[in-house]
Amino acid sequence: MKLRFARGARSQFQSAIRFIGADKPSAAIGFRARAESSLERLKLFPESGRRIPEFPNMRYREVVIVPYRFFYRIEGNTIMIVGVWHAAQLPKEPE
Repeated sequence: MKLRFARGARSQFQSAIRFIGADKPSAAIGFRARAESSLERLKLFPESGRRIPEFPNMRYREVVIVPYRFFYRIEGNTIMIVGVWHAAQLPKEPE
């Protein structure tokens, strides 16, 4: 399996790292490492993420890496990260 970020999702991930790093650079490094490790695990276990509670009937799933939620879908042999939101945000219904 391949892991890819949609353009907007990559930007959201980078913004999250910058936001965390503005207050505590070491926390940003730790968050990035945890996120990369968890997302890499999806290559072996693509359905291990939970269904999005707000939209349980959709084909999207999420992985929570506190305090962010990484939304993804499986497209053939690719895991596509489509959004990265702070856990306090409510996600919009994917199109």
